[in-house]
Amino acid sequence: MYSQDNKRPLLRNHSSSRSSSPFHGGAKGANYDTKRPPEKEMVFGIRAIIEAIDAGKTIDKILLRRDMTSTIGKELLKKLMGTTTPVQKVPVEKLNQYTDKNHQGAIAFLSPIEFYDVETLVPTLFEQGKVPLLMVLDGVTDVRNFGAIARTCACACADALIISSHGSVAINGDAVKTSAGALYHLPVCKVDNLQHTLQYLRDSGFHVVAATEHATCNYTEVDMTAPAAIVMGSEEKGIYEANLRICSHQVRIPMSGVIESLNVSVAAGVMLYEAVRQRG
Repeated sequence: MYSQDNKRPLLRNHSSSRSSSPFHGGAKGANYDTKRPPEKEMVFGIRAIIEAIDAGKTIDKILLRRDMTSTIGKELLKKLMGTTTPVQKVPVEKLNQYTDKNHQGAIAFLSPIEFYDVETLVPTLFEQGKVPLLMVLDGVTDVRNFGAIARTCACACADALIISSHGSVAINGDAVKTSAGALYHLPVCKVDNLQHTLQYLRDSGFHVVAATEHATCNYTEVDMTAPAAIVMGSEEKGIYEANLRICSHQVRIPMSGVIESLNVSVAAGVMLYEAVRQRG
């Protein structure tokens, strides 16, 4: 397993529109918007957020008051340029849902883990003599599904978990808890452009394997003894069509019962352990 002592800078990218539905389903996405997180996971106020960034804190996302035009607000946005930290501009009422304190129009949500640069991690894995196995999540937002997938990745000795910086689950205390602590041991790469990342993996020699109900190929028929990146779509909308087109293989898990879909975390487990089976 890749050591957490080898942390790398963030990678900047971007994402695209979604169309293809997956072969699996799941609960509707949960994010910071669904409940108030513990205050220890938040930083209030623009100056405090800037100080947190300067101190090297890893920030999962930032909410800014929609009508903010202050100089210090512009300073914060300038500091965030070149990072994958999402910034959402919201009504002040949304900010008030998270705290009764004077947030001054800005709240940052801290991540309990550091993120890896995928373009630094992949060469390192090859240099270590590994045949990398990666899990790529395209828009998975439910924290329980995400935690279960991270736990399975750790159990199956996957080398990293890749998520998008936009439209993905929040990496918070709940995510760590539902992963049974696996997120402390599993490298997580947060990328701003999943299309670019998938193309990078293909160009690096990976079999990029998309799980989709529309595929005709059985999941056992694709070679995962080579470097492999398994792509799982969201619980509701599946894999973005543009991302799906980049994948080198599309596979499905056959269904024979009255229920026509699998929970995304269960489907991810099936795919991961097929790779484990093939690799012996």
